[in-house]
Amino acid sequence: MKKIGAILCLIVCISCKSSVNSQVKKHEISINQVKEDVEFLTSDELQGRNTGTNGIETAARYIENVFTKNNIKPYFETYRDTFNVKDIVGYNVVGLIEGNDPKLKNEFVIIGAHYDHIGFKTKVDNDSIANGANDNAAGTSAVLALAEYLAKEKMNKRSIIVALFSGEEMGLLGSKHLANKLKERNLNLYTMLNFEMIGVPFKDRDYEAFVTGYDLTNMAQIMNNYIGSNYIGRSEVAIKYNLFKQSDNYAFYQVFNVPCQTISSCDLSNYNYYHHVDDEADKLDYEHMTKLINKMIPAIEHICNSATKEIKMTHE
Repeated sequence: MKKIGAILCLIVCISCKSSVNSQVKKHEISINQVKEDVEFLTSDELQGRNTGTNGIETAARYIENVFTKNNIKPYFETYRDTFNVKDIVGYNVVGLIEGNDPKLKNEFVIIGAHYDHIGFKTKVDNDSIANGANDNAAGTSAVLALAEYLAKEKMNKRSIIVALFSGEEMGLLGSKHLANKLKERNLNLYTMLNFEMIGVPFKDRDYEAFVTGYDLTNMAQIMNNYIGSNYIGRSEVAIKYNLFKQSDNYAFYQVFNVPCQTISSCDLSNYNYYHHVDDEADKLDYEHMTKLINKMIPAIEHICNSATKEIKMTHE
């Protein structure tokens, strides 16, 4: 009986261990990873990342290195999607994480953010470089972290385009160029998620982030269901200032007429340094940012893997 008992215990232990191993938690994005990206992008050497400058060239190379390191392929012949603004040359940096389902890989999800800023601004305390930490090194760091995670996990059935836009501060020029270019290629776009100003938290809301154009689609409800909490809400301030039309999601919405929205935790009511030289890396809340990015992972995974397109337009 003792031998039988010992064998049963061994079987139970092996079974438990197997069960635990089958539920091993996937790796999480770290605070250090997010902070490192932001600090590089906001360093004075990049001089505010204005489109057409040496600073944004350095930022573009940094993004390309992240893509290369993680085996993220160029979507076009190279990572750069080039456009002209009079005598200025701008370029989006565009990568591809191909889907692994024979049918669903022909449907696309775009994850994007603008990596440019305004360069220089009115001098304050002998500082005139507008480093653009919250706007939008924060969103760029989110896209880079998510791209690295998704490329390593290789679990996406739909294909993912990772796009970092320039020319945003000149009137959403980079995203307009890319949206039209992809439309000409008859891209089957499911949805576009844009990350903008996620560097600071709200203090008086019953949600942690919001989507612009909240009432146009069921995106918030679907993503909250995927996340398992009321994480994404409806910002009245964002609606008042029509922030839906003020970031790079808008061009894709106009061109494709599918759910394309910006995820943010700043609606200009909770941050005093918009387009200001004091929008610096040390003003951001990295614990908040990292939590937000990690919360997006299950939502994005479900979006990329759902059998049908669950996010839909509710209003035209």
